Amino acid sequence: MATDLHGTVIPRTAVRVRGLTRSFDGRPVIDGLDLALRAGEFTVLLGRSGCGKSTLLRILAGLDREIEGEVLVPERRAVAFQAPRLMPWKRVWRNVLLGLPGRPERERAERALAEVGLEHRVDAWPKTLSGGEAQRASLARALVREPDLLLLDEPFGALDALTRIKAQRLVAELWQRRGCAVLLVTHDVDEAVLLADRVLVMDEGRISCDVQVPLDRPRSAGDPGFADLRTRLLAELGVG
Repeated sequence: MATDLHGTVIPRTAVRVRGLTRSFDGRPVIDGLDLALRAGEFTVLLGRSGCGKSTLLRILAGLDREIEGEVLVPERRAVAFQAPRLMPWKRVWRNVLLGLPGRPERERAERALAEVGLEHRVDAWPKTLSGGEAQRASLARALVREPDLLLLDEPFGALDALTRIKAQRLVAELWQRRGCAVLLVTHDVDEAVLLADRVLVMDEGRISCDVQVPLDRPRSAGDPGFADLRTRLLAELGVG
């Protein structure tokens, strides 16, 4: 559940942003942005490079606090980036528990790794993992926090085509199982239509387009309506 700074619960909303502005060297990258993300909803954020997508995600993750405006987010949130950011001197299970308070048990990491299909790599060193395995370990590190909001910053961008498809399916399965809100930042329109309940397009620091995805799950590019929605989103991005 989302809470304000006084701990007041905001029902049925995972994120609420009002009048958010983030400037760099006097230039607003995010400019008076308003946004609400519903609990349990899979939202994808599209936009051209430099439009503020990753900046917004970092703000929601609590990694950037030099802001103006109001941002209400769940206390339990986790983020996974394009680069898995695993510590090479720690075994995979220790990487999964990295940053958790107290002295969490190894079994907690093992459960998260099993959920992403890495139960056989618990004791591996990060340098021995494939790109797809490293990204799954990064997801396990996010999931072990039991997040109400999962933030994904282009997590599939560095993967080859086949591994990317597998990773997309895994994220969809994890979201359906966990029921948390997801915000995925990507440049890939097909990925957005494939995964999202809702697609947002960001332009010049604001949300310029907000589209619900009415397609049944599971989806494929051959589904009725997939191509139409893809064309609409590409037009919103100035392509086509």
